[in-house]
Amino acid sequence: MIYREAGQLKTSYAADQAIFPIRQDRFWLALALAVAFVFIPLFASEYLLVSIFIPFLILALTAIGLNILTGYCGQLSLGTGGFMAVGAFAAYKITTFVPELNIVVVFLLSGLITAGVGILFGLPSLRIKGFYLAVATLAAQFFLIWLFTKVAWFSNYAPSRVIAAPPRAVVGNIYVTGIEATVTARYLFCLAMVAVLALVAKNLVRSRIGRAWMAIRDMDIAAEIIGIQPLKTKLIAFAVSSFYVGIGGALWGFVHLAQLEASAFDINRSFQVLFMIIIGGLGSILGAFLGAAFVSILPIFLNNAPAMVGIQLSVAMVSHLELITFGVLIIFFLIVEPHGLARLWQIAKEKLRIWPFPH
Repeated sequence: MIYREAGQLKTSYAADQAIFPIRQDRFWLALALAVAFVFIPLFASEYLLVSIFIPFLILALTAIGLNILTGYCGQLSLGTGGFMAVGAFAAYKITTFVPELNIVVVFLLSGLITAGVGILFGLPSLRIKGFYLAVATLAAQFFLIWLFTKVAWFSNYAPSRVIAAPPRAVVGNIYVTGIEATVTARYLFCLAMVAVLALVAKNLVRSRIGRAWMAIRDMDIAAEIIGIQPLKTKLIAFAVSSFYVGIGGALWGFVHLAQLEASAFDINRSFQVLFMIIIGGLGSILGAFLGAAFVSILPIFLNNAPAMVGIQLSVAMVSHLELITFGVLIIFFLIVEPHGLARLWQIAKEKLRIWPFPH
């Protein structure tokens, strides 16, 4: 009875097809946004903002991008880290060429540049799919990281290939990058970007192009028979996915790390984001957030849990336990619940709708 739409009448098709048609969903979303925008900046410590909330938001945005490609369109990609690096270095070159450009515009342009690179590496998907496409995107990962490491132009010929993010303000004197930026400003900027882009993604996957992606994912031959163009649909998926991933890479380098280096976007980053959408739920925007939260919090829990019970473990042992835990969880979700945490949340809501009556 605490989660039921009885008495909530829909008088139009638009109201019935709304993103959150039930009043309780709208209430909890508003409450979550209020906590995120007001409560956390006021009461969270600098450690929590820097170590948990900012990485969580950026990784959630990146997971949304990969979920669009893999979860909704069915095109497996292992090059997420490389596309993040494209977005980060594209943003850096834009800020150096046009210093007066607003940082929001810089990030959007870096996303567009990454979308173009994504289309280029998405061309093999027209001929290959599945494991072979994964290998092709893996090759893109290694090539892009090699390119940003070996070609000094991307780092403005810095000898160490590590460059500091230039200070940039979003409006007035409110800096969100560089040493002038406060932790609270960086967090609120990431939160605003992720909230807007997540809403756009949620509407996009419910649109005509989103339904075309899911048709290609479920059965590409049948989708082509009913008039969906595989070439156009797959390339749009690669472009939109790379756009989100590129903005995530720019945020990671500029806002989170405050510096850019190609090693921050290696193959481990690609697998980390892939783990997020598998654990959180393929084909779900909510799953991207749940997976990012799980992957962000789990290492911190593993680092502190042994000390809480009086067990002292080395850093290497904790790192190995983290990898083992991720592997076990991925196997668990693939066997028990392939749709991840998002599906478990959906099942819980369905049970609440008829509680306390039997199923």
